[in-house]
Amino acid sequence: MFEFKSNLEDTFQNWSKPASENEESKCENAIRMIRDALSKSAALKNRGIQLIPKGSYHNNTNVRLTSDVDIAVKLKDVFFADYPDGQGHKDFGNSDADYTFAQYRSDIEAAIVNHFGIENVELGNKAIQINFNSYRVDADVVPCFEHRRYSLGGSYLTGTEFQTRHSQNRIINFPEQHYINGVRKNTETSRRYKKLVRIFKRLRYNLLDEGYAVEKVSSFLVESLIWNVPNDRFNNATLTEDVQKCFDYLIEKTSSVEKTKEWGEVSELLYLFRANRKYTFSDTHKFLVEGRKYLFK
Repeated sequence: MFEFKSNLEDTFQNWSKPASENEESKCENAIRMIRDALSKSAALKNRGIQLIPKGSYHNNTNVRLTSDVDIAVKLKDVFFADYPDGQGHKDFGNSDADYTFAQYRSDIEAAIVNHFGIENVELGNKAIQINFNSYRVDADVVPCFEHRRYSLGGSYLTGTEFQTRHSQNRIINFPEQHYINGVRKNTETSRRYKKLVRIFKRLRYNLLDEGYAVEKVSSFLVESLIWNVPNDRFNNATLTEDVQKCFDYLIEKTSSVEKTKEWGEVSELLYLFRANRKYTFSDTHKFLVEGRKYLFK
């Protein structure tokens, strides 16, 4: 059972803090070692690969010292694409590649296993997990091709895309846009945005630890929820007031699917409550209602 500090404001001040400097050092070590592993691969050394840190560590919203480092290993030589309706590769001068995503993932896995040892590596449905030691934290390495979202004029937005191992589902993300937007909102709210994200993430962990049924509410979802709170709800006299304002806004909006259907992820390039998600707006509403009762008993 979590014990609150003497008052809620002290608790929220504590919860709003980022990870320690020592933890960030271990995260940087993990990234460097992944880069070293890939550079030693004969199959990969001449390919155009970009390592993109993503997730709560990179976005400075991680709240537990055991947070994984999430790294997208994006191949820029080959790409997946989404085209305007009725158009395809040939309309934009593109052609099919010989190098498949399955081959690329296999080459990444071989490089990681050769460098870290098979005993320290787990091959998951989405990511390759490298287990931690005293020098580095756990790392989830996600092999990706570049994703291109084309417009009619021929320009395109770039992100990452991969296929899951078992079902071959397409997973598209825009981690660089996510990072840029998060930094901007944090600046516009005088650094309150990321503080509130950390507070709500710690609330989520406490509810999970105490047996509340909020498993479907992911850390990513929590960050996206606070992203959708208007900036004028932040920067009240206390963090406690900010938390209350966020609850008021989010609970009212998640009471109806119509009120949230236009909400986006932090990247603002993917909808939050559309497509195939593990969570729904009703899961989200329940989490928020129970979370407010938990804090403001």
